[in-house]
Amino acid sequence: MIKTSEELKDFIVAALDNKKAESINVIELGNKTSLAKYMIFATGRSAKNISAIADYITLEIKHHSNVRTIIEGLGSADWVLIDAGDVIVHLFHPEARERYKLEELWG
Repeated sequence: MIKTSEELKDFIVAALDNKKAESINVIELGNKTSLAKYMIFATGRSAKNISAIADYITLEIKHHSNVRTIIEGLGSADWVLIDAGDVIVHLFHPEARERYKLEELWG
């Protein structure tokens, strides 16, 4: 059972890697915001791939923790956000990741 924010972050990174997400990047937010402790950024190969990764991650979190997740953006799957409490996951289509450059804002 996942008990800490760091364990949740590590669990999600492993799940992303398991599903072949690309360019996985973790940013520790520290004192930058009370929104979350970590942001994870990853890229999928297609809208279908991004949706499948998001579904997999939310199901795995549900089965291994008491964390409730909220998903936004599954309709277009250009950019999917998974809010897992202390960990926020951004799954991007490659072009969307380049266009929004969120990592530069938080990094």
